[in-house]
Amino acid sequence: MTKAAREALTHARRVVVKVGTRVLVAGNGRPDDARIESIVEQLVGLRRRGIEVILVSSGAIGAGLATLGRRSRPTELPELQMAAAVGQSQLMTLYSRLFWYHRVNIGQVLLTHDDIKDRVRHLNARNTMMRCLRNGVIPIVNENDVVSVDEIRFGDNDHLAALVAILVDADALLLLTRVNGLRAPLAGKGSRTRRIAHLSRVDDAAHALVWQGNDRLSTGGMESKLRSAGAAAKSGICVAIIDGRQDDAISRALSGADIGTMIGGKPREDLSSWKRWIGFFQRAEGCLVIDAKTEAALSRPGHSLLPNGVVEVSGDFSRGALVNVHTSQGERLARGLVTYGSAEIAAIKGKASSEIASILGGNAYGEVIHSDNLVILPQHARRITGQTHKVQR
Repeated sequence: MTKAAREALTHARRVVVKVGTRVLVAGNGRPDDARIESIVEQLVGLRRRGIEVILVSSGAIGAGLATLGRRSRPTELPELQMAAAVGQSQLMTLYSRLFWYHRVNIGQVLLTHDDIKDRVRHLNARNTMMRCLRNGVIPIVNENDVVSVDEIRFGDNDHLAALVAILVDADALLLLTRVNGLRAPLAGKGSRTRRIAHLSRVDDAAHALVWQGNDRLSTGGMESKLRSAGAAAKSGICVAIIDGRQDDAISRALSGADIGTMIGGKPREDLSSWKRWIGFFQRAEGCLVIDAKTEAALSRPGHSLLPNGVVEVSGDFSRGALVNVHTSQGERLARGLVTYGSAEIAAIKGKASSEIASILGGNAYGEVIHSDNLVILPQHARRITGQTHKVQR
């Protein structure tokens, strides 16, 4: 399984890379410019190979403390938030300069966990990052420490990175830390340890390796990384915990090199984890009925549901809700996440996309359901309702 898991990494076309503070900073607590430059060069190299990249970067608080001349991390929340406010601009200025040298555009995405949990905001975050990737822009994601409260603690960006990887349906998640993966004790060798090359899953036995008595075998927030890796691996995402200080660690991991610890790595199913979540794991809150012409169009890959194809709306739902899409004959054809609420769709149904702004006012999306958020159901998952207006769950 280890060889197959490493092989799966070599086929990754969309990758989330999380870099921890202790990888980004030098021993004096200031940003390590040379290491950050190396990471940027590796990400640029991936992009040139046609691999889509999202960077989840820690380091804002550390950069802020260095700018403010603070030698130790404060414990008071307002002090941490102030350091984040100062450091975020410093960190992004550094990233902007380094990426621009390679003529690569970046986009800053600041998130809190509430943004991921809220269905409208997580859909907006996904849409923004996907649009960045389509336009060759590398999103740089960070916890919005300036407004976060409970989340502003060491290691939380590991969890954020896993959520982002699931959100954008990444093929791989690389967690960069200061150690070369999870380590286990060598029998009869005292304090000596060995690297675990692969874990098929994250279980109690894996977590037990983080602590042995009073001695921590794996440093750099390994407990947090294991929890995050386990969540991503359950969604079919290949995860690797690697030493970000090693030369070309990112490039080597994605080339199948035997470094760090691989978690999961099972072959992906035809339907992505994101679309499996949409298609089979949520309850629909409403129903849209479409005409025959739109039914034929949606049967072809890559087509979005436009307002001119909608003939009927049922249910009371808001933006970001999951709805069923029925044919005029009552067959449940698809499921998807709507860009507009039920009242808005009722106002624009049957209209051209160019008319949406004048009807609803303000900036407008051209689709009722974007193709990225639309799942055409297999035949066995469809049911004949007999009533086109019924909301089928």
